[in-house]
Amino acid sequence: MCLVLVMLAVSCAPVGAQTYPNRPVRMISPYPPGGGTDAVARIVAQALTDQLGQQVVVDSRGGANGAIGTEIAAKSAADGYTLVLGNSATHAILPNLTQKLSYDAIRDFSPISLGALSDFVLVVHPSVPVRNVKELMALAKSRPGQLNYAAGGTGTPSHLAMELFNIMAKVKLNQVPYKGNGPASIGLITGECEVMIGSGPAVLPHFASGKLRALATTGPKRSIMDLPAMVEVLPGYEVVQWYGILAPADTPKEIIDRLQREIARAIASPKLSQVLINMGLQPASNTPDEFRVLIKSEIEKWGNVIRAANIKGE
Repeated sequence: MCLVLVMLAVSCAPVGAQTYPNRPVRMISPYPPGGGTDAVARIVAQALTDQLGQQVVVDSRGGANGAIGTEIAAKSAADGYTLVLGNSATHAILPNLTQKLSYDAIRDFSPISLGALSDFVLVVHPSVPVRNVKELMALAKSRPGQLNYAAGGTGTPSHLAMELFNIMAKVKLNQVPYKGNGPASIGLITGECEVMIGSGPAVLPHFASGKLRALATTGPKRSIMDLPAMVEVLPGYEVVQWYGILAPADTPKEIIDRLQREIARAIASPKLSQVLINMGLQPASNTPDEFRVLIKSEIEKWGNVIRAANIKGE
């Protein structure tokens, strides 16, 4: 009898993972359609649809800099049928910046895996007489408080990346906030500002056309464009936008593990990897534990920057 019970227990253990999913899965994109987060969500959702045999539907729920859609995910049933495509803004910056945030970036989520990484690019208007980061630092020190930088809004990654530059380079460039990276890029092109750290998709077309001059990237090493990395001049400087998939807290481990394996498989496929690379993104995956460690370290990092720069949120 004991042997029969053991065999039944073993045979039943993986059933949840084997039968999941048996209906469509919703992946929330906490931003409007057309942006980087939404694009990554749709790419990953299509790959998971093909691999899982069930439709993974992207549900765009923009608003409050990503907080609205992220809150919806946090409060959804922990059954594997609601996921969210989070990023460094929703899970590291907002927790430090928004006093009344309705979710806890650690407690309310089960991290599954990264999906992609993206460096930012330091660019200047062509009229600015600098060709590299050292020259920009020297110019800023010779003209304290006289240079302006464009940012996609207060508290956005482009804003905090420039404030980190101010802190580490010991200079003072003034923020001019715009409603998004696109308008910020236009403000730089028209000469309203001199400097910007922007996402690759927002600034690289203008770099290629000569409307902007690219000085460096913000990642840990030189980019595929062979631009120098800012860390070569400012040791320790690193800003990388990450995109990752999370589920509500307490989602069963067997479902998290299944999704992690499928995401890793998708990210490793040459076809999907090339799609991400063509968008200026770096394909990336990791384990749930590694993803959680990354989120915690990013919360600490951006909290330090926000306090040092005295940035006030809501």
